[in-house]
Amino acid sequence: MTDKIKQAPKDSSETGWKKNFRTDFMASIVVFLVALPLCIGIAVAVGVSPARALITGIIGGLVAGALAGSPLQVSGPAAGLFVIVADLLAKGRQSFLAKLGEGVEYTEGDVVAYSLMVLGTAVFVAGIIQIVAGKLRLGQWFRAVSPAVIKGMLAGIGILILASQFHVMLDHVAMWHGEKAHGGLQYLATIPEAIIKCFSNDTSANHHLAALTGIVTIVCIIGWPLIAPRKLKLLPAALVGITVATIFANVVGLQVQRLDVPANIFEETTLPVTWTWFQLLLDPMVLTSAFVIALVASAETLLCATAVDQMHSGPRTNYDKELTAQGVGNVLCGLVGALPMTGVIVRSSANVNSGAKTRTSTMLHGIWLLVFVVLLPFVLAYIPRAALGALLVYIGCKLVNIKQVRELMKTSRSEAAIFMVTMLVIVGEDLLVGVLVGILLSAAKLLHRFSHLESELVTEGERTYLTLRGAATFLRLPMLAAKLEEVTESTELHIRFEELTYIDHACLDLLMNWARQHEQTGGKLVIDWESLHGRFHSDPKVELNRRSFFRSAAEQGEMANDYPSQSI
Repeated sequence: MTDKIKQAPKDSSETGWKKNFRTDFMASIVVFLVALPLCIGIAVAVGVSPARALITGIIGGLVAGALAGSPLQVSGPAAGLFVIVADLLAKGRQSFLAKLGEGVEYTEGDVVAYSLMVLGTAVFVAGIIQIVAGKLRLGQWFRAVSPAVIKGMLAGIGILILASQFHVMLDHVAMWHGEKAHGGLQYLATIPEAIIKCFSNDTSANHHLAALTGIVTIVCIIGWPLIAPRKLKLLPAALVGITVATIFANVVGLQVQRLDVPANIFEETTLPVTWTWFQLLLDPMVLTSAFVIALVASAETLLCATAVDQMHSGPRTNYDKELTAQGVGNVLCGLVGALPMTGVIVRSSANVNSGAKTRTSTMLHGIWLLVFVVLLPFVLAYIPRAALGALLVYIGCKLVNIKQVRELMKTSRSEAAIFMVTMLVIVGEDLLVGVLVGILLSAAKLLHRFSHLESELVTEGERTYLTLRGAATFLRLPMLAAKLEEVTESTELHIRFEELTYIDHACLDLLMNWARQHEQTGGKLVIDWESLHGRFHSDPKVELNRRSFFRSAAEQGEMANDYPSQSI
């Protein structure tokens, strides 16, 4: 009687949506409440209408959520792309003004429309890049970036967010030599001026009231997890902070800046104008920005997916499928002029911690965002900009994780140095430049590690010991040969491999040939082949040479005791 073959349980993320609907429904409400203030805050940080971030959140929930390779990951606009988007909008503005001849009339609306067209085109191309990368199964390769570079990138972005949004939190416009400040260093340099204005006698701008609103927001965000009743802990701290600050500002009647929201939020979509759009598709600036968006968004998404996998015991992430889903989402975002999307750890962790079991929760959160945008857009007009700026300041501080720096210092000073250099170059120069510098430093460190070899020759009585540390590769062959030449004739040489991480065929062959010559002068070479095994790449040719070497030595009867053969 044949045994029945047990079928593997079906993926709960695909078939268990009915069974888990209740928990997914509750989780989607929490994720919606987390996503709402974050979307609006990121839009304010970039300098665009909240609609463009909310639309990204809707697409991230409904489209990316349905196609995702990581069912519990939540996608939407992310703080990690803030710098790229803000810089791209600024470049779009400069490009528009440069193309106009003298005396040509234009409106601010024309400039904004063109800048948003530039952004939409870059996001569209970035989505195409992600789709192609996913189809080519490059998902795992996007994760092949040194953790020090990723952490340095996030810390650099955190400092830029903090520096720029500090001014928003105070309703202050940062000016640098008569022009609006741009770049991390200029924003940082003008922070003292913004603080001083809060204490000046001139209260016409009400910077002190905006600062008060921001302080209320941050205190609520930090304090809510500490004082919240057990039944209310599911309410996100960010939402509580924004809500309390909004109620406070409106009840007290604070004269602070508030969001400017259109009556129909979908009027903010920017569909591509055919001729201009095709021109932008060939613009090197747009293509470069698209590549950066694709690279950073993909790395952030897949790292987030890895973190989400560690939070739950459900289906693991299909990285290529996730990358393709992100690409489809960004193509749609680009077509309607919304902000680029990526997997977001804050929303994803809220999703998992709220008990989500399937992708239903992610998709439902997109529906709740859509319902809010359609039915309640007027609520946004009550929110103070200072409160959203404070939320982003808090997020920026969290991205600059001092604990990670300490851990890197304990683990590896070189990794900590790469972290610091990446962060400083991003703040002082540019995000892409900083990431490239970090990757180059990581590559240089790797090259050094795989090519660095230290050797120490010590004589103790009648024996001489050669200690090798590092990697013995063909690049260090001359140095190793020179060190062996220092060994006198008729000497018993012991080679220590305990601190050797790798030895290649070239160096192993050198030792074999030198051993034959040294035996002819009456000397001996003693090697612990057991400790050496595994430190060089297993190659049939290497094994053949070694076995031939042992066989030859055994036949001559000269080295049988010093070189015991071993089976591999």
